[in-house]
Amino acid sequence: MYVNNHYYQQEVYTSVANRFNLFPWWEASFSADYQFNLLNADLRDFVYPRRHTLLASIATAMRFKQVELQASLLETFVHDTSSGTPAPDKQKLTPSFFVSWRPFPQSGLNLRGFYKRIFRMPTLNDLYYTFIGNINLEPEFTTQYDLGFTYSRTFNNTWLRSLEVQTDVYYNEVENKIVATPTSNFFRWTMVNLGNVEIRGVDVALQTGWKIGRDLTVSNRINYTYQRAQDFTDPKSEFYGGQIPYIPWHSGSTVVNLQWRSWEANYSFIYTGERYSSQANIPYNYQLPWYTSDFSVSKGLKVWKGDLKLTLEVNNLLNQQYEVVACYPMPGTNFKLIAQYNF
Repeated sequence: MYVNNHYYQQEVYTSVANRFNLFPWWEASFSADYQFNLLNADLRDFVYPRRHTLLASIATAMRFKQVELQASLLETFVHDTSSGTPAPDKQKLTPSFFVSWRPFPQSGLNLRGFYKRIFRMPTLNDLYYTFIGNINLEPEFTTQYDLGFTYSRTFNNTWLRSLEVQTDVYYNEVENKIVATPTSNFFRWTMVNLGNVEIRGVDVALQTGWKIGRDLTVSNRINYTYQRAQDFTDPKSEFYGGQIPYIPWHSGSTVVNLQWRSWEANYSFIYTGERYSSQANIPYNYQLPWYTSDFSVSKGLKVWKGDLKLTLEVNNLLNQQYEVVACYPMPGTNFKLIAQYNF
């Protein structure tokens, strides 16, 4: 049976914001955002959904010599319409708090932490796409807790010009997490809610900047993430506490940038560790780790009264054979030539 469905999406978005300086150390702000989404399709009995979303936020920030405090309240109102029976209106108030502390003003060390409550509606695509959409999806709620620090320092009269280290430890509680999962086979997917997910993780980043000679500058950034994202929805399930689909325990990346006069080169390496394609963490659903290397080189030129930049990209430099999602192989080595002209 031949199927050729067409979907048409449109979106309108507008925003307004205003900030007030109450005192030199205290400011407040108000913002409002409106978004309209529609989804049309040439399917029989399609419900033609429309969504109106209004976001209103008030926020405040207090900055002292060594301490900074921030807080905000976000009100979200969602109204859906359709030719069928629309979903009921949703209205949620979500808070967030942030604090940072510099224990030694001249040391470059900054300690930080935050609490945040997040409300996320399923998109119209999540709800209504053929085979993929699930009209019974519930909104997703996330409660985030984070503690971390940054350390930064600059140097003179040495090759190493800047150094920055960031580390964060976090814990998230997610209610009705929205994820994609295969149905009877890996070529048909649908969106589902996972009732209770707990995520524990660590993010570490190291960034350096170098000046070698008169014209050569080098920057490098290394990232590493450990994440344990477990499904605790059904205590009676044999897979209770398993890692949720496609979330690796270990992942990381590194990016190196070199600039010499009008030339620029970039190299990036991305690593994604072992994971599973289902809540059932069994050998059949095991996914091997994968990694890729990408490289680009660019040259800037003065052309007429503007600036021309030519870039050659080589993606998947080592022709690594890998699948981000099971049964969907990714491209091997491929090339891209980009020309940008600013005037």
